Parts: sequence; C-alpha cells; structure tokens
Amino acid sequence: MPGKPNYITTAIAYPNGVPHIGHAYEAIATDAIARFKRLDGDDVFFLTGTDEHGSKMVQTAAREGVTPRQLVERNVTRFQAMVKMLNCSNDDFIRTTEPRHYRASEAIWEHMQAAGDIYLDKYAGWYSVRDEAYYAESETRIDDKGQRLGPNGTPVEWVEEESYFFRLSAYQDKLLELYASDPNYVMPKERFNEVISFVSGGLQDLSISRTTFDWGVPVPGNPKHVMYVWVDALTNYITAVGYPDTNSAMFKKFWPADLHVIGKDIVRFHAVYWPAFLMSAGVAVPRRIFSHGFLFNRGEKMSKSVGNVIDPFDLVKAYGADPLRYFFLREVPFGQDGNYSHEAIINRTNADLANDLGNLAQRSLTMVARNFGGVLPKPGAFTRRDEEVLNAADDMIGSARHDMKTYQLQRILVFVWTVVAVTNG
Repeated sequence: MPGKPNYITTAIAYPNGVPHIGHAYEAIATDAIARFKRLDGDDVFFLTGTDEHGSKMVQTAAREGVTPRQLVERNVTRFQAMVKMLNCSNDDFIRTTEPRHYRASEAIWEHMQAAGDIYLDKYAGWYSVRDEAYYAESETRIDDKGQRLGPNGTPVEWVEEESYFFRLSAYQDKLLELYASDPNYVMPKERFNEVISFVSGGLQDLSISRTTFDWGVPVPGNPKHVMYVWVDALTNYITAVGYPDTNSAMFKKFWPADLHVIGKDIVRFHAVYWPAFLMSAGVAVPRRIFSHGFLFNRGEKMSKSVGNVIDPFDLVKAYGADPLRYFFLREVPFGQDGNYSHEAIINRTNADLANDLGNLAQRSLTMVARNFGGVLPKPGAFTRRDEEVLNAADDMIGSARHDMKTYQLQRILVFVWTVVAVTNG
C-alpha cells in the first residue's frame, strides 16, 4: 500500500558555470532526507534541476563568445552528471527551458494578472545581476573602492526600464498571517526571524519583467518583455507536478510541496515572493522551507579569484561518493555554515568509516567466519550488556525520526555512531 505523499525539492542550480561543492552539498543533504522518508514508508517525489534563464546567463554567454542556449546545453549536462555521480535518487530533473515549464510560467502569470496583481509601469532602482535580485538603496553600501554592493556583497547597477510589477505590497498581512500560523514555516529559526523582520518592515511592489534582453519566458500578450528570472525559476516546483493542470493526479497527490531545501542566500525569494505569487494565483503555498548554510574551504568562502573552488567530480574521484556524502552530512550541522578540506575528509573517513565502522564489520565477520564456518550461530541468553547494545540499536529509528522532524541530519549520524562505538566496545 503506497505511503503518505511527500514532495521534496532542492533549489534549481544556475548553470552559468559548472557545478561547485555547494551544489553537491545541497543535493546530498536533500537526497538523504528523501531516502530516509522513502525507507520510512512515504511515497516520495524528489525534484532537482537547473534554472536556465536571466541576465546572468546572457552576460556569461557573451563573455565566452557563445549563445545563451549553447552555454546552457554545455553546462546543464554537468549538473545532470553530478547528481548521478553522487548517487542521488531524484525522480525528476527539471529544466526551465522545457516546453512544460513555459506553459506553467505563462499560466501562473495569467492567474496573477487575472487577480489584479500585475500592472505595467517603469522600474528605476538597484539591481544585482549576480543575485538576479532588486534591492532598496538602504540595503546597499559603498565599498572602499567606491563600488555599490548589495547585501550579499555583489555589485549592483542602476536600472531604469519599462517593467511589469507584481503587487507584493498587497501581501504583507497575508504573509505575516502565514508565518504566525506555523512557527517552523522557515527553518532554521534565525532565517525565519530575518524573513519576518523583512516583511514587517513593509513590502514594495516587485519588478517582474525585463526588456533589455530576450533570454527568458516571454510575457503573455507582450513578448517584448521577458519574465523576471525568479518568477520563472520558482514556478519550476509546480511545473514538475503537472501545473497548470491542477486537477491532474500528480498535482493533487504531491502539491503543496512538503519541503524546499535551499541556500540561505535565497530565503527571501522562497519565503516571501514565492508564497505571495502562489496566493495571488490561487495555489496552496509550500509547507516548509529549510535553508542550509555555506561551505567554506579552510574557513574561506569559495571564489574563482582566490582559486579555492573545488570540483565535486574531483572529490568523488579521490574519495568515492559514499565517503564524501557521509563526510558532509556528519561534519556540517545542517542549517549552519561548515568547513571542509582534504585533510578533514581524510581524517573523518579514516576515523569513522575505516576505524569505527570498518573495524566493527571486520571483527564481526571474521569471528563468524573463523569460529562458526561463516554461519551465524543461534544466540545464547543475553547478558545485561547485550541488552544495552541491542536496545541502543533498536532506539536508533525513534531517535532518527525525532531528529528528522527538524532535519538534524548530523545528530542522526552522531547517534548512529554512538551505537557503532558501543558495539565495537
């Protein structure tokens, strides 16, 4: 009998470059949650994919002397290969250049427009191409080189153009009601507090189209405009379950999504803009948003200019997919920033997988092979110590289910390894 439907997604990756370890980490962690839920009886649908439109793609393609389409086709195959190499169990890999996604994006736009939430005006303000985000002047600062930067430290430029706007301001109270209805709607708590503070401070209407390039989903009825990349990108989550056919078996079964796993730098888009778009379009909002932290290479943020960007393919080649998956899940408290280095991966692999788990397997199997001809003997009466070990093993699933409610993946592994240590002893 099929279990409870459970729809789990990563954010979709931006393929203006090849995958980095941050993409791999998000896929690994989300896959671990999906696999746990499946083993626990849920009917899981796990989605990942790529976000292929926007001005950043246009600029990168121009710099490299190729078309945006050529850039996309070259890089997306690497993201598809990455999730396969990491043994991810995703049920679908969505691409925002697919015909099904154009249909879904056009439909959500038309529903928001029919609700009276889209109007044509002129946009003038600060825009970060790298973040694909609009920022109020109060959110920007001037660095020591005289360059204006957004809140994530990325350069912003002044943009003025005709634009369609979404009446985000009309959704302030509805969003605050949503947040009040579920104290865990956004996790971890510090991210949720930031979201509530941002919305409580007052919302401005959001520019949701561009006319300076054509690499995007055309606006229905006015194709000289393309949709703001986040309108199209966020819609991927409903595209994959059959939107705009909200009566389809797939949509009825899996929407609303149970969990969006995202990076902490894109919480605003998922916890503010996305629920507002859905409310406007008359679609249920997702049930939970979990934001993970960043990974640092020996304490430094990854940067091409510093030269510390590590290719996940190289790491899997060096250590294997399972040891790498174990390292990130065990080493980094999910939801917080984490560090990694070659030395840390080697030390964790040797200490936990080779010494603790490896020795336990070696001792147990050798004992059975040497003393009992490879056949597991019928046990005698259990001692108090035996009972303690068996009870600890039996308790693992209850502890894991408890910690999985708040996605404490590291704590689950700590408990498992406590049992491994006790058994070894």
